[in-house]
Amino acid sequence: MADFKTHITFSTITGIGYGLWGWQSGAPVETAILAGGLCSVSGMLPDLDSDSGRPVQEMSCFAAAVIPMLMLERFENFGWSREMMVLATAGIYAAVRLGVAEVFKRYTVHRGMWHSIPACIAVGLLAFLIVAGQDIAIRTYKSCAVSLGFFSHLLLDEFWSVRVRSGRLNIKKSFGTALKFWGSNRSANFTVYLTVGLLAFLAVGDPMLMDRLGYEAKFGQKTARQVFDDALRMAGVQPATLPAGGGEATLQR
Repeated sequence: MADFKTHITFSTITGIGYGLWGWQSGAPVETAILAGGLCSVSGMLPDLDSDSGRPVQEMSCFAAAVIPMLMLERFENFGWSREMMVLATAGIYAAVRLGVAEVFKRYTVHRGMWHSIPACIAVGLLAFLIVAGQDIAIRTYKSCAVSLGFFSHLLLDEFWSVRVRSGRLNIKKSFGTALKFWGSNRSANFTVYLTVGLLAFLAVGDPMLMDRLGYEAKFGQKTARQVFDDALRMAGVQPATLPAGGGEATLQR
């Protein structure tokens, strides 16, 4: 399989191309540079399940420093004081720096479900929740950079599983273990897909996203009903009229 240097080189080249594309498409230059950088370092994310300590050490250090900075605008939207922001930043740093390596060491195996398409989707959704800002397009652009870097690693692993030697095509046993949708461990499959579902739910229901779409989110019995009715209207179908006494609307346009 490809080594650390090859992976980071490939994801960096991919990130440069992605950043240039974003800049040409109208993204601010600083946003394009950040997205390219996120793509570059995300190329090492799949190897958090590696038996070698270097990927875990490199990524945990980077994530512990960068994640709090990406969340500063979100902290401001919470109305937190500067002191509270400092405490939250310290807490995130400690959790990532001390917790990530131990979790991956205990609960993952190399080329398991962390090397998979669902895991690639999961890190993109997590990035969407981490990065702040009211511009959904910019948030999506940054989070896709993380997924793209992750995917570049999986793709390179598959390329490295196929070699041509002495004019003959040799396929290694590792072929197909990176670009996969499920593995041999049922509990790992369940955990990854459950994580994807939970992160997708949180991303769709993110308060900043709902506010950007013009919704006022509240708790109540008609939340699901009104969201469903809005989907019908977008499809050109008139939803059924709610019966009298059906309760107060919980999502208002």
